[in-house]
Amino acid sequence: MEIMPDHVHLLLDINPRIGVFRVVNQIKGYSSRILREEHKELRSRLPTLWTRSKFISTVGAVTLEAVKKYIEEQKHV
Repeated sequence: MEIMPDHVHLLLDINPRIGVFRVVNQIKGYSSRILREEHKELRSRLPTLWTRSKFISTVGAVTLEAVKKYIEEQKHV
């Protein structure tokens, strides 16, 4: 995981029977609930914490090291 100012990079190994969209939506829902519990002001200021948008890409043809390098380089862009 790498947290950027306006987005988060997650490298996940997901069971294809569960589905990547389901897992991403669960992560967004869980993190929204936790953040709203910890920061009560978010409840009244924002109708929703996350947007419905997401970018998902598979890395079947790329090594794990290449993905890690890409994410690390994003810090300096």
